[in-house]
Amino acid sequence: MKVTLRQRDNGTKVSLYLEYYQNGKRSYEYLNLYLHSDKTNKLSKQQKDENKATSKLADDIWSKRKLEAQRGSYGFTDAQKIKGSFIDYVALLKEKRKNSQGNYGNWDSAHKHLKIFAKTDVLFNQIDSRWLEKFKYYLQFEARSKSNKPLSKNTQCSYFDKIRASLKEATREEIIQRNPAIDIKGISPGDPQRDFLTYDELKAVAKEECEIPILKTAFIFSALTGLRWSDINKLVWSEVQHSKEMGNYLRFTQKKTQGSETLPISQQAYELLGERGKPEERVFTHLKYSAWYNLKLQQWVMKAGISKTITFHCARHTYATLQLTLGTDIYTVSKLLGHKNLKTTQIYTKVIDEKKIQATNKIILDL
Repeated sequence: MKVTLRQRDNGTKVSLYLEYYQNGKRSYEYLNLYLHSDKTNKLSKQQKDENKATSKLADDIWSKRKLEAQRGSYGFTDAQKIKGSFIDYVALLKEKRKNSQGNYGNWDSAHKHLKIFAKTDVLFNQIDSRWLEKFKYYLQFEARSKSNKPLSKNTQCSYFDKIRASLKEATREEIIQRNPAIDIKGISPGDPQRDFLTYDELKAVAKEECEIPILKTAFIFSALTGLRWSDINKLVWSEVQHSKEMGNYLRFTQKKTQGSETLPISQQAYELLGERGKPEERVFTHLKYSAWYNLKLQQWVMKAGISKTITFHCARHTYATLQLTLGTDIYTVSKLLGHKNLKTTQIYTKVIDEKKIQATNKIILDL
């Protein structure tokens, strides 16, 4: 980026401004600094001295902006943002994650809460440990979700970590000399409750009729394959494949992680899909995600005599828990679920451990 100090003389005063040129585009930063024009009047000594002082100030700003441009501190095309807006910097980091939908959504929400908290713009030099503690307090006790509920512990942790990551990156890029978040303790994530159906409960709901048949089919399919609702909803027939070596399997891209997956499925899961359609057609047509569908799902589960609060995602938890319970090793389960990190899968082992403890305590003798 080229930064040039320029002047505009209107006959009575001279306006000083910076011109930024990058990739064939120009943008401007007006400094609100003015020189006395000498086009028509001879300048007095005082006016010359004022011009000299103003010019020096403009030169200092120009030097600073050139240094920032050389470092590539921001990469913004709008020169006004080079003044040091932290909110705009977080927005830039967010846009770099545009190709990762799940990650982008998390960054976007963190950015929105940052703007709500700040109310106006916040500059890098305004951020210190006290500011970060206030933002942390906001996430824990004041912030609200779209449904006007307090943020969960995991959501608080995620959003605060995005801001800490932004400051770490700004330090690495030498935008700031010291990371003010280095001494601030993060928000501990909660241990999420992962409701699931036992093997007997899954068999019970499979026998019950659901008011929305496609919802039942999709839920059972998820419990037999571990697929998320988002991947089931977008599944098309070209992704349902067969080979002599593998049998029936799915070849698809996870919507959440954008990772390419090859997932073997059982014959029973395949038969749930029904008659094969055209390659570009959705497998589960008319499947929706709404409060009404969630209600019908819960009513269907209750008809089977199950009082647990069950959502569609519980089918994936059911699949993972049953696989581990039936002896499948955790590494294989992790691969079947499409997890990138084994730690994500290890959450399910806690459920298995609890079940082992419960089973042990069932044996009581009168001694």
